[in-house]
Amino acid sequence: MAGDSPSAFPVQLVEQPRLQKLKEMFISKFGSAPKFYARAPGRVNLIGEHIDYCGYAVLPMAIEQDILIAVEPVQTQVVQLANTNSSYLDFSTSVNNIQINKTKPQWHNYFLCGLKGIQEHFGLNNPTGMNCLLDGTIPPSSGLSSSSALVCCAGLVTLRANGKTLSKVELAEICTKSERYIGTEGGGMDQSISFLAEEGTAKLIEFSPLRATDVRLPSGATFVIANSCVEMNKAATSHYNIRVMECRLATKLLSKSKGLEWRKMLRLHDVQTKLGVSLEEMLTIVEEVLHPEPYSAEEICKCLGISLEELHSQILTQNMQDVSTFKLYQRAKHVYSEAARVLEFQKICSEAPANALQLLGELMKQSHISCREMYECSCPELDRLVDICLQFGAIGSRLTGAGWGGCTVSMVPTDKLNTFLKNVKKAYYQTDGQRLAVENNSLFATKPGRGALVFVEA
Repeated sequence: MAGDSPSAFPVQLVEQPRLQKLKEMFISKFGSAPKFYARAPGRVNLIGEHIDYCGYAVLPMAIEQDILIAVEPVQTQVVQLANTNSSYLDFSTSVNNIQINKTKPQWHNYFLCGLKGIQEHFGLNNPTGMNCLLDGTIPPSSGLSSSSALVCCAGLVTLRANGKTLSKVELAEICTKSERYIGTEGGGMDQSISFLAEEGTAKLIEFSPLRATDVRLPSGATFVIANSCVEMNKAATSHYNIRVMECRLATKLLSKSKGLEWRKMLRLHDVQTKLGVSLEEMLTIVEEVLHPEPYSAEEICKCLGISLEELHSQILTQNMQDVSTFKLYQRAKHVYSEAARVLEFQKICSEAPANALQLLGELMKQSHISCREMYECSCPELDRLVDICLQFGAIGSRLTGAGWGGCTVSMVPTDKLNTFLKNVKKAYYQTDGQRLAVENNSLFATKPGRGALVFVEA
């Protein structure tokens, strides 16, 4: 049930080698034992890229890779963070003075986002200090949401350490908002699936209000994740935030052309709702109203009847002031067509026709083409990896996550899985020394995993 709070499971540590090892490392680091452990999974988005922040439903599933934190609440009002990976440096700070540095998105800042979100939600004046040791198995900057999983896990840890409870939906909403402290204008998919995921099912996640519906994936196919080995850090790049802004500007121009109150309209979904038309009709409106050539800031002002000064002070965010051209037609076209593909994907899964796999595969291919050509969030390595996956038997393949690097997700007939993995490994990873080094964690089949939870020693 999505409304309840994340469960606390008693576990025998001897049966959980990873928890046992984490406990031993914790004791050698802090000189005492952890009181509980929290886990939040990464995710793979099967279809629905870059549309959550436009208000549209997405279709992710949680993966087995996760962030795991061992925690001991302490009397001092200090949070001490350590990581099992020695390349991530230790960090400590007073819980009453949380400073989040947007300019350098270091790992501890994502923890602080989750911590601050919970503190502010409850107005905690004297929050509990904590010793925390973190272990992560999600490849960083791979588009599998390692940073959001860390924000979610930190939120859950802070909640538990301070003796508070919230539903999974409330936690997801708080963690979505608090990740913005680091400068990422995300839409909420990553945090929602991290809390609401259930084993064995993907989820259709809808926003405002947040709700999750089970999507039973067809039998006979397995989803395979392949890392392009090109790192992409969402918060460190302006690509992502420029796309958010281009969608917002497209919203304003479409609204204005239809006589709507454009100043109040923020997301492409709002335009469709207000006009009461289908996604197909929205695509026709995009063709009529917007032109494929990039818009200059001056032209946008002319269309909206405002001054450049007003555009800069009222609409563009601080980090967008230097951007001189905006592609509105392409971004809106991607969002409305991708939103339609998500609903079609869900429909095929629920109706399960005989050719379901072919139909789903086709949607995944179309999604990748739209991400590459209309949203321009792919890169040569991702395109090559998609081609290789399709060449070796994937029914569908596409980039997943923000793009510009990171991973692809492919749907592969289960009976061809082993040959597929062998061939992709050879064609993509073994031709390149650098990729070969990280190949072990780079290509894996995955099943829908469960959402965030707390473990206590039985």
